[in-house]
Amino acid sequence: MNNCNKCNEPISQSEKILKMKHLTLITILTLFALSCNQPTRNQAKTPLYQSETLHIYQLSEHVYQHISFIHTEEWGKVPCNGMIVVVDNEAVVFDTTPDNESSRELIEWIQNTLNSRIIAIIPTHSHIDNLGGLDEFHRHGIPSFAFRKTIQFAKENGTAVPQNGFDNYLKLNVGNKSVLAKFFGEGHTRDNIVGYFPTENILFGGCLITGGGKGNLAEANVEAWSETVRNVKRTFPNVGIVIPGHGARGGIELLEHTINLFDREI
Repeated sequence: MNNCNKCNEPISQSEKILKMKHLTLITILTLFALSCNQPTRNQAKTPLYQSETLHIYQLSEHVYQHISFIHTEEWGKVPCNGMIVVVDNEAVVFDTTPDNESSRELIEWIQNTLNSRIIAIIPTHSHIDNLGGLDEFHRHGIPSFAFRKTIQFAKENGTAVPQNGFDNYLKLNVGNKSVLAKFFGEGHTRDNIVGYFPTENILFGGCLITGGGKGNLAEANVEAWSETVRNVKRTFPNVGIVIPGHGARGGIELLEHTINLFDREI
């Protein structure tokens, strides 16, 4: 038998084996609990759905990323990101695809594959890659919500107009959880908002957040941009996954990259 250093009492071999089994079980349960809160490699890298016009990835238990495409003269074929939050067969979508056809494809995939009812579509600003397919959502009887400035700019631009406006902040229930939409300040545009799912600390930054270059600056406020993103970072310090408007998703480093990129403009 071996002696216990703590109590200086002998420990039998059977007691040692029992303790080892107990510690092993605790380790397994701990790793299982941690894995439940993290996206798997398969969820993060393998698309659940893929066509020429639409890709969909699962990022966590409740959150999906949709990717569609817009053709531009300056940058060619550009991938455009959006976010889907699904809880208890209800879904909230952030950003439409750029056109009605691919938005119909997205809507039907959510309805048929996830067996979920879309209770809201939230464009994050008034550009075509954010609300170009809004008419299709309306044709399906899906209510739209947008920051009041987005509604104003959509009317001025002659595009589809979101139905319901909010001032700075919106909270919507989806199943037994909630999603947030919030205006933090100007940056990519004067109306850019972000979406956040606090249960899983996932941020849809839209075009306010970039992992690459500065992108389209036609309506930008480059002087305010970095401070706006600092406000996002201060409000959501525990963010785990960040989905930008274009390009690869990442973590909080995308916020830091955007801050550093536009700090040079001040």
